[in-house]
Amino acid sequence: MLQAETVRSAKSDRSVWDFVIARHMFRRSISSGLLWGTVFGVFVASSAFSYASVYGTQADKNKLAAAFGANVSTSALFGPGLKINTVTGYTAFHIWLTIAIIGGVWGISTSTKLLRGGEDSGAWELLLAGRTTRRNATAESLLGFTGAVFAAWLVTAAITVGSGRAPQFHVSAGSALFFALTLVSTALMFMAVGALTSQIGASRRQAATYAGWILGASYAIRMVADSGTGLHWLIWVSPLGWVEEFKPLTYPDFLPLVPVLCFTVAVGGISVVLAARRDLGGAILGDRSHAMAHFALLESTFRLAIRTLRPVLVTWGSAVTLTGLLLGYVAYTAGQTLSNSSLNGIYAKLGASGAGVKVFLGVSFIVLAVMVAFAALGQVAAIRLEEAEGRLEQLLSQPVTRTRWLAGRLGIAVADLFALGILGGTAAWVGVAFESNAVSFASLFAAGLNVVAPALCIFGAAILTYGVLPRATAVVGYGLFAWSLLVEFIGGIGAMNKWLFDTSLFHHMAVSPTVPPNVTSDLSMMAIGLIAATIGCVAFSRRDIQGR
Repeated sequence: MLQAETVRSAKSDRSVWDFVIARHMFRRSISSGLLWGTVFGVFVASSAFSYASVYGTQADKNKLAAAFGANVSTSALFGPGLKINTVTGYTAFHIWLTIAIIGGVWGISTSTKLLRGGEDSGAWELLLAGRTTRRNATAESLLGFTGAVFAAWLVTAAITVGSGRAPQFHVSAGSALFFALTLVSTALMFMAVGALTSQIGASRRQAATYAGWILGASYAIRMVADSGTGLHWLIWVSPLGWVEEFKPLTYPDFLPLVPVLCFTVAVGGISVVLAARRDLGGAILGDRSHAMAHFALLESTFRLAIRTLRPVLVTWGSAVTLTGLLLGYVAYTAGQTLSNSSLNGIYAKLGASGAGVKVFLGVSFIVLAVMVAFAALGQVAAIRLEEAEGRLEQLLSQPVTRTRWLAGRLGIAVADLFALGILGGTAAWVGVAFESNAVSFASLFAAGLNVVAPALCIFGAAILTYGVLPRATAVVGYGLFAWSLLVEFIGGIGAMNKWLFDTSLFHHMAVSPTVPPNVTSDLSMMAIGLIAATIGCVAFSRRDIQGR
């Protein structure tokens, strides 16, 4: 009896809620929360003030509204434009989707890094050595992540409220607080999604991949819902659709808070339940412990890299193919609305001029360029992770040189980027072919290769950083990517200084197939990327291996 009572007492002690883990996770994620909160707030202020300065007269604002208004093409890509002849309406329209996607990626990255990544590195063994259980530890982690999102909301709200007091913007404090809440809601939902996939996947890479599928599917469903195909009800199936339905600063609606909160609580609750039912380091869809040995692609480090990266390569290939199909499928309907539309003049600022279908595809291929660039950064992150977690030391203990190992990884990454571009262009042609033959296969094939150029340049810059300052790889790589994306979206309507607009790598990519690819610009970006990667490879061969 005494022994049984001792066991029950020990179990009770291990279930104490002292919120140590919640505070630990909050401290680990608060810095990124404050950073992205600042970025979101600056994005709001810069978008509002640039609109007020560029479109100074009501006639200019009405012309912009007539172009974007209920246009199907822009609705499919960015959501419907509501009251964009006002500063508040334009600001909400211009930034919500970009911030929603960035917030989703931040949420996925944070939760998978600290949950599944913590298990992979052994950090969770120390956390669970205290008076807690896997269930309580996961629940407390979610509380810590929520605190980081709350911090991001505070910073975003403070900047939005402050800028809203300016006469050019003129937003009430209540509206600004609600607007800031809608901007961070995606981060909250996808932190919960990342927590769920951390229980399902057997590694952080798998967990992030599964969560990325959900984010990509959310965007695809929202795009179909807004493409004028009579399927607008799908907007209530997508988490990004719920964020769109908030309609902050125009027709504010609090009803979407219901599915947002229910989704977050439900997904978080499932994560807690699954955490309690599996072993530490295990996974719901983990690797089979009893399976026949397979020795394919184990003959060299190059083939080993292909084998380990195979799931990621397949995932990105599927995502790019699906996106290309969707863009091509809605291109004909969306392109018809561009014919004889004043939006042609606005798209011309991006270099997109010509027939409606080609204009839509030229602008929408920026989405594919962003996806390919993000895939490139994922390859760099995988390279850095092998070194940070100590797996590279085991490979280099064999008769393998550093240069040979990194050169092999670079070769796989470059081949993957070109394959993704070809898949995207080919899939878009298949999608267009369902409705018309308005665009040839050759032009879309070339457009697919065109999106590789900025991705390869970003990839080279990240590899150069990896060779010189490996711990700064993610900051430089993702920072260059985020800056180029931010500048492209803000400057897309001409609301930016030309010299600043030129700092975006995406801006130097021709809007093909609207116009033929700019071979000189593409080759220049590719050459810069390859030269930077080569220098990074040489620098890597001369430095010490560095962990986290």
